[in-house]
Amino acid sequence: MDYQFKDIEKKWQQFWADHQTFKADNLSPKPKYYVMDMFPYPSGAGLHVGHPLGYIASDIFARYKRLKGFNVLHPMGYDSFGLPAEQYAIQTGQHPAITTEDNIATYRRQLDQIGFSFDWSREVRTSSPDYYKWTQWIFMELFNSWYNKAADKAEAITTLAEHFEKHGSKGINAASDEEVLTFTADDWKAFTSEEQQKELLKYRLTYLRESTVNWCAALGTVLANDEVKDGFSERGGYPVEQKKMMQWSMRITAYAERLLQGLDTIDWPEPLKEMQRNWIGKSVGASVKFGLTPTLSSGEGANSTKDSSSLSSGEGWGEAYIEVFTTRVDTIFGVTFVVLAPEHELVSQLTTPEQKATVEAYIAQTKKKSELDRMADTKTVSGAFTGSYVLNPLNGEKIQLWIADYVLAGYGTGAVMAVPSGDQRDYLFAKHYNLPIVPIMDIQNIEVEADPTKEGKYINSDFINGLEYKEATAAVIAKLEEVGAGKARVNFRMRDAIFGRQRYWGEPVPVYFKDNLPHLISESELPLLLPEVDKYLPTESGEPPLARAADWHYTLSSGAGQGEAFSYELSTMPGWAGSSWYWYRYMDAHNETEFASKEAIEYWKDVDLYIGGSEHATGHLLYSRFWNKFLKDIGKVVEEEPFKKLINQGMIQGRSNFVYRLVDEEGRPTNTYVSHGLKDQYKTTPLHVDVNIVTNEILDLDKFKKWRTEYETAEFILENGKYICGVEVEKMSKSKFNVVNPDDIIERYGADTLRMYEMFLGPLEQSKPWNTNGIEGVFKFLRKFWRLFHNDQWEFTVANEAPTKAELKALHKIIRKVEEDIERFSFNTSVSSFMIAVNELTDLKCNKRAILQDMVVILSSYAPHICEELWVQLGNPAGTLSYAAYPKFNPEYLIEDDFAYPISINGKTKMNLNIPLSLDVKDTEAFVLANADVQRYLDGKAPKKVIVVKGRIVNMVV
Repeated sequence: MDYQFKDIEKKWQQFWADHQTFKADNLSPKPKYYVMDMFPYPSGAGLHVGHPLGYIASDIFARYKRLKGFNVLHPMGYDSFGLPAEQYAIQTGQHPAITTEDNIATYRRQLDQIGFSFDWSREVRTSSPDYYKWTQWIFMELFNSWYNKAADKAEAITTLAEHFEKHGSKGINAASDEEVLTFTADDWKAFTSEEQQKELLKYRLTYLRESTVNWCAALGTVLANDEVKDGFSERGGYPVEQKKMMQWSMRITAYAERLLQGLDTIDWPEPLKEMQRNWIGKSVGASVKFGLTPTLSSGEGANSTKDSSSLSSGEGWGEAYIEVFTTRVDTIFGVTFVVLAPEHELVSQLTTPEQKATVEAYIAQTKKKSELDRMADTKTVSGAFTGSYVLNPLNGEKIQLWIADYVLAGYGTGAVMAVPSGDQRDYLFAKHYNLPIVPIMDIQNIEVEADPTKEGKYINSDFINGLEYKEATAAVIAKLEEVGAGKARVNFRMRDAIFGRQRYWGEPVPVYFKDNLPHLISESELPLLLPEVDKYLPTESGEPPLARAADWHYTLSSGAGQGEAFSYELSTMPGWAGSSWYWYRYMDAHNETEFASKEAIEYWKDVDLYIGGSEHATGHLLYSRFWNKFLKDIGKVVEEEPFKKLINQGMIQGRSNFVYRLVDEEGRPTNTYVSHGLKDQYKTTPLHVDVNIVTNEILDLDKFKKWRTEYETAEFILENGKYICGVEVEKMSKSKFNVVNPDDIIERYGADTLRMYEMFLGPLEQSKPWNTNGIEGVFKFLRKFWRLFHNDQWEFTVANEAPTKAELKALHKIIRKVEEDIERFSFNTSVSSFMIAVNELTDLKCNKRAILQDMVVILSSYAPHICEELWVQLGNPAGTLSYAAYPKFNPEYLIEDDFAYPISINGKTKMNLNIPLSLDVKDTEAFVLANADVQRYLDGKAPKKVIVVKGRIVNMVV
């Protein structure tokens, strides 16, 4: 029978499901290999052909590793909390759980029909209570932990309380808020319980604090930086402003150094690692205090200065100062103004009445920008003068205090010292507002002078004049420490992660409030379920949607106040919460007593291969590393890093097609369409057309007329009787009508063709355009492969004869090639090699079992359905192919023992003749002269001379 791909693929997909062919054991004598994809958010649109690219690559590798004798875990699940389902719920009133369930059903159907070898028994859904119970549990563990810098790890918060009880705050080196108290053991014991809990909250790894967030009033929620573009929400395009709100945060900054150092231990793409390094942003420098006085901060004493000699003992500093962090403390004598972030907590206090209107207007303007936009905008030179001044701690000079949006409240101290002669943006700012520019080195003729890589000596201060960069830096830090106005410091650009969202469709935070302080619910009460609400919108008073839940509160079940009710936290967790640990749940997906058993974690350890997009570099991938390190600190996991090797798959871009609408003399569109090759002869306007009604750039005119009612009466100006469409490579998008549904491809060509074609398009890591025009060649290859096993009547016919040298050579070339390609993730070159091998075997008329059975095994990772069918036809038990042994490469079969010598007569090549290389020159000459075809060319004449160049050529002179 001919290659009936539809029947074959349905048959084997059902077989795999019925027999759980790819179910992995948690304990096995085989070596383990864990292959994982970034799990999808199940959107209503389902998959397009770009989505499965990484899944196909990981599936090929997982299948290959099984053939190589590994116990492979290859799971799949759904990141199923998210804003799209909630927005649909707001629009329709349908519960997000229903929408999500429908979308998952679509995804599952599509994934199944592509033939992935997922262990579906381990499926997870982040929105399922039995899953988010453990997300809530991890939150509770974070709440109950602090980061001990001395031990360089997280520890139970009880150990911190015990230290306070015995020693007070003395000797504590912790990651904490900056406003922690200094107290003795007796002071601690004298604190009320509420006061103690308030102080401990400053050390917890998840905590409440007022934070500047991206607030979208239209969506009624806080947005992450990557959900905001140019001051508007990516979803819906609504205005977003900077707003201060009380928010849950995660103290990821405690792990900054470990996150940085860990990058050197993992096999990830270097560009992605560099993105994380830049995001973490380690800087070595100094903190400097620029003093404020009552007179200076009120704008008085404009002509006065403070003598630097009076600062040596810290006289007059008190608590009034602006602290900055700088990596170039050596340039302190070039500071001519200080800049605060517009949202800095002291701005309102330090703004004089005369400057109030200007400052408030600038702050309102800044709120329209996201922090990401502010960081990226290197051309901004706008700001506002507060009317106040600060003092340079080393020379007492009075310096203007400004605000500007290029300074962020959450980075460093929210203030910078501006050195126009040492920083390009400071220079532009100073030029724009006519502020002083003081040179700090004796280098002339450059705009920005403070560059330690250039030759030059410092000027303007006796104690660093003439010093080199490193010496000057050390001297300035020593002086700052001497006067109590600064010290050496390491700073990180990364800030603590905001962990709250004012949404409905997310994990409830397992916290209630008593005396305005957060308390955890009991672990036995997990999961805290999402309550039912009448609407999925914030309340009329602006509270999150959970505030709409009727009778939703926490009731104490025991102890003092038993039976008393308290308010739950009304925010939900962000989207990244559930995705920050899901690989562990795959290890033990149905465990009801812990997030995963010790045995499962110790067996699987970590993910050996992770495939997903680089767009998650500073989101999911960073948070996952953070949570993994925390779980290791508390003894729950065994590895420091979650993902050993990471591959970022490229994007499959859309191939858009265009028709060209004729425009009349007055510029009005007509209903006539001009073929691409003729469009320059007319006045036309291009329109996107559905790529699914275009084949090899030829438009199906009947389908075009039926596509939309406006085209029912369309007329065409054709070329050679056809309408040729224009082509352009763009992102796949519904609006461009270039989305290709894998369902359509599978219906027409089959899943095996889709799998191989997506790999054939190009290297996995690179972006490439989808072009359906080339898929026919892959389909023909599979049909040709099927033909090797069948005679002209499509009867299965395989011989048990011993293979020839040529057949063994063709086989072992492909064994080696595919093994090498898969190990280096070069899947596209394997597809080309398969085609060459099948062509060679076809030319050899090979139907030998010894060759074809190994070919089935080699190809099965790429095209599993056709190979499963042929494996059974070869007489093997059904379902055993996935665990067969990958054929062993034998290099002896590739040793060339013959050479096709060009045979020339009087310098003209007449033919090629295969001659054993083992023959010497004399025997080679005899072999040639004995050949009947050679004798025919000689026409009975004896050659005067025979020249043999071994392994190169034979030339006869007649």
